[in-house]
Amino acid sequence: MFKRLFSCITALGLVIGLVPPVQAAETILTLTSNGEIQTFDRAALEALGTETVETTTIWTEGLQTFVGVSLARLVQEIGVKEGKLLATAINDYTVEIPLSDAVEAGPILALKLNGAEMSVRDKGPLWVIYPYDANADYRTEVIYSRSIWQLDRIEVVQ
Repeated sequence: MFKRLFSCITALGLVIGLVPPVQAAETILTLTSNGEIQTFDRAALEALGTETVETTTIWTEGLQTFVGVSLARLVQEIGVKEGKLLATAINDYTVEIPLSDAVEAGPILALKLNGAEMSVRDKGPLWVIYPYDANADYRTEVIYSRSIWQLDRIEVVQ
């Protein structure tokens, strides 16, 4: 009886706007491969496993701590073995990232910067971060150009 009464009160609250509806998780990454589209919210990306990269960047001051999904793990998850990735930001800026960059201890799709989720204003929701301090090969104009922020979609192309 109590459950039914509670359900009726909740439904009435929804109708008159007193109780906010449960929101679906927000998609922060859309991935297209072989004509199939996959969407990921923050929780789905984090469920793939996260890695931490501590590095300096040319866009920030001092040592920064980034947490995100490794590009290698994402590529493994979708089963891509050849081609390249076209990474696109919310403003439609697009960069090409070769699959050869998707290596262990390589770039991550950063979800957090110094413990906080990144807003669009702060280069989020996703920022491709390479471990710049770990390898001089990651400190080149080509790699910096692949370090796309405000990333929201990736397309696998052959």
